[in-house]
Amino acid sequence: MDASALNNPRLQALLEEEKNKAMANEVIAKLTDTCWDKCITGSIGSSFSNSEASCLSNCAKRFIEVKMVTMGRFQQ
Repeated sequence: MDASALNNPRLQALLEEEKNKAMANEVIAKLTDTCWDKCITGSIGSSFSNSEASCLSNCAKRFIEVKMVTMGRFQQ
């Protein structure tokens, strides 16, 4: 691949899309680790208890809110 190919707008768009996907996967993995450790206290079964499900939902919402606020501050 020659250097001019790196200036191709389609290639740049593809690279940006892949970068965004990687960042989203990283956030989801971190959210999963954080909320799982915080909320799942019993043995693993076929379903979550009501308190675990509620905790996971609240944890995920708070995690996303904090991530969005943090990203907004860095973009300013």
